[in-house]
Amino acid sequence: MSKIDIKSMQIPEIKELLKQFGEPSYRAEQIFKWLSSGVESFDEMTNLSKSLRQKLDENCYIASVKIEKRLCSAIDGTVKYLYRLHDGEFIESVFMKYKHGYTVCISTQVGCRMGCSFCASGLDGLFRNLTASEMLSQVMMAGKDNGVRISNVVMMGMGEPLDNFDNSVKFLKLVSDENGLNIGLRHISLSTSGVVSGIYKLAEYNMPITLSISLHAPNDEIRSAMMKVNKKWNIEELLKACRDYQKVTGRRISFEYAMINGVNDSIKHADELAARIKGIMSHVNLIPVNPVKENDYQKANDKAIKAFIDRLEGRGVVATVRRTLGADINASCGQLRRGTVKEAM
Repeated sequence: MSKIDIKSMQIPEIKELLKQFGEPSYRAEQIFKWLSSGVESFDEMTNLSKSLRQKLDENCYIASVKIEKRLCSAIDGTVKYLYRLHDGEFIESVFMKYKHGYTVCISTQVGCRMGCSFCASGLDGLFRNLTASEMLSQVMMAGKDNGVRISNVVMMGMGEPLDNFDNSVKFLKLVSDENGLNIGLRHISLSTSGVVSGIYKLAEYNMPITLSISLHAPNDEIRSAMMKVNKKWNIEELLKACRDYQKVTGRRISFEYAMINGVNDSIKHADELAARIKGIMSHVNLIPVNPVKENDYQKANDKAIKAFIDRLEGRGVVATVRRTLGADINASCGQLRRGTVKEAM
């Protein structure tokens, strides 16, 4: 019989488990707090009886991540992690320092099935989904390793969160639990490549998170060439889902737009984008694309980016250029894992 992933369980679920063990339900809060503190063995739960710890050890396991590589930027203190999982797979995560606090960008899958042409994470496809506990462990490890409290989480690393829907939602509930890490949902962003069915499912939970849409193009011709998902759900369908999501949640939507030289960075593209998202309470986040050796994309030059953002703002669109962090350690996700896996082959 396989062991139970207890770190992916909420307090009511732990209570039900304890009931099966013939143990008092109040122990669930104690166990949950221990798990949220980052313990890696049941023996560390010193206020539990020895018999209960033994039952837990026999029937459950505590998920964790191990630091395989740690790269720290000499420029801004950004830390990029390559984590090893219990089955030998690798994922990446990034710790970033801002004036308002500390942010962790976490992965939600090992690899990715979405196949976006500008992204290193999906070059080799999807290997498996991460559990909620493995997502949670990335946040905990970053806080522990840097000796700080994580205040913000971005689900924008390796993988598509809405392609791992149930585990992603469970993670959101766990990380925001007041008995655990207690990170407010308003301080969490979930980024999707445009899984329309998942956006509608997420709206049913009406969580006050920030929904980030990896748009990256103002029309279907360009987007379909960059992102396979656009062939299933085109821009019109995606933006309708965004409008419907906003009606339910009342939350502003963030549109991510990678600026690629000669592909999507002209004034014409800016005008087209502004017209597309008109009426959506939103913010456009312009991202100078990270070069990946498997394609020939180059980031737009500074002049083109400035002209693009000026045009958007002139059309009434709120837009900013994402601050580049960890430039000296190649902090974009996917490349460190891919290189490590290839070295081991």
